[in-house]
Amino acid sequence: MSSTKTWKPGDIVVVRGIFNGHICHAQSVIVAKDTPEEIALILLPGSECVDLEGYLKGKQNSKRRWDFKDKPFKLEKYIWHTNRLLLLIEPENYYSTIYFWQNDTNEFLCYYINFQIPFQRSHIGFDTLDLELDMIINPDNSWKIKDVDDYQKGIENGTILYEWIQEIEAAKNKVLGKLADKQYPLDGFWLNWRPDSNWSAPKLPANWDRI
Repeated sequence: MSSTKTWKPGDIVVVRGIFNGHICHAQSVIVAKDTPEEIALILLPGSECVDLEGYLKGKQNSKRRWDFKDKPFKLEKYIWHTNRLLLLIEPENYYSTIYFWQNDTNEFLCYYINFQIPFQRSHIGFDTLDLELDMIINPDNSWKIKDVDDYQKGIENGTILYEWIQEIEAAKNKVLGKLADKQYPLDGFWLNWRPDSNWSAPKLPANWDRI
């Protein structure tokens, strides 16, 4: 369900992955900023999340979300840990930019480019769909593409649509151009930002699973 609601810093919202009209994963996050141009969300260690039952363990055996596409599935809760993430999403982009820190030390680990469907607002936060392909950009600006095999599998089994492939290729070029020119959001603008000390890791709010 789309929504025009905007959120205030400190609000608890949910980022959800929607596949074929069903929720396949969700993360409880805190709003740091919400404007028409930029949305910034913080994922803290201890935050309550859900994913496909067996998926997180299955990742160790190369099992991905696409493997569940034609099967009944259940969701299971888990707790995010270790790293603090700042998710930056911009309207119409086929990617989000995620700042990764080691939470205990505040060490900046990387920029993580998550290729995904452009977000839609929902009654509870933001909906998208992870398209498996990712890019890791190290603090020295060296980079690599991640999960190419999983992305290719999604293409082969038809769960990644042709028009998405074209958009992702354009998005990759856009990201690399921003990296070369040190443009936002790869300019380190948020590097020294810290969450409000009064914010604590949230649980999934009521009605997080209503579409």
